[in-house]
Amino acid sequence: MWRDLEPRSVDDERPSPSRGSRAGSDAPQADAATTDRDPFTRDLDLPRGARRERVVVRERQYELRGSEARTLATVGTFRVVPAADLREQYREPHAQQKDLSHLRQLGLVKTTPYIVGRSRTTLITLTDRGRETLEETRRERSDELRQAFYAGISKPRELAHDVRLYSAYQRAAERLAGRGATIRRVVLEEELKRDYQRFLQAPNRGRRDASGRPNRDVEEVERWARERQLPCENGHVEFPDVRIEYEERDGRRAVEDVEVTTPHYRGAHAAAKARAGFTCYRSVAARLGGARLSGGGGRRGGRGFDPRVAEELLQ
Repeated sequence: MWRDLEPRSVDDERPSPSRGSRAGSDAPQADAATTDRDPFTRDLDLPRGARRERVVVRERQYELRGSEARTLATVGTFRVVPAADLREQYREPHAQQKDLSHLRQLGLVKTTPYIVGRSRTTLITLTDRGRETLEETRRERSDELRQAFYAGISKPRELAHDVRLYSAYQRAAERLAGRGATIRRVVLEEELKRDYQRFLQAPNRGRRDASGRPNRDVEEVERWARERQLPCENGHVEFPDVRIEYEERDGRRAVEDVEVTTPHYRGAHAAAKARAGFTCYRSVAARLGGARLSGGGGRRGGRGFDPRVAEELLQ
């Protein structure tokens, strides 16, 4: 979504040509102010206006316009986004179709027909080349953590749940924007959990005799969660689907944690989410290719051990 958040000056710093650069960067950028307020493209050296400009990434060249850059960054942030949720940035009905067709031809996105509730839409995900384009056109900043970008679908069985994340973010972002807050970054659950697994495995890293089992005690876990403003009960950490990091008008930094609930949220799982204090948005079932997909009930974990993640982190 492209709300009127607090404006910031455009940073003229450009990345090294060996990483990513734009030709004709002195050309007028009609949408520069709008894009500068967008948290996903704010630190990317990509076109901002309606006219396509040449973008050089390593040895590849792409012609992109501002709306296409915003699509790439938004999709990369949330991993998968329904095309219908991105239509509001277009004034002409067929403009989005042209953008998506162009991005597909360039090999930057992949689109898949999908049914959300009873509405047909198209899911958009980045290809590896699309993610590389975002990564290689970053402006380096040392004062803030970087926005993570993703390519492809991580867990197909949770797709019915994950396609709702951007819509839930939009609703929360509208409310934050209404009181003058500036969104700085969005963090998905998988990034929070990966940081947690790194914390759990730190004592095992580099040890040949390590079993891969975490050996942190409850107090360590609770301290880790408290430092990151995550709810924790008896050593069990609750993770939101989406964390929004933002800045209030007076400069104070804060976070809002968003959870998308489905009909599968029941019992202890639903109660834990309610106690966590997350901002919850309810969704309905979705179908892909005529098959009903699970909404992800019971998938959220706290201290659960994932041997695949542990193996990766110990290498």
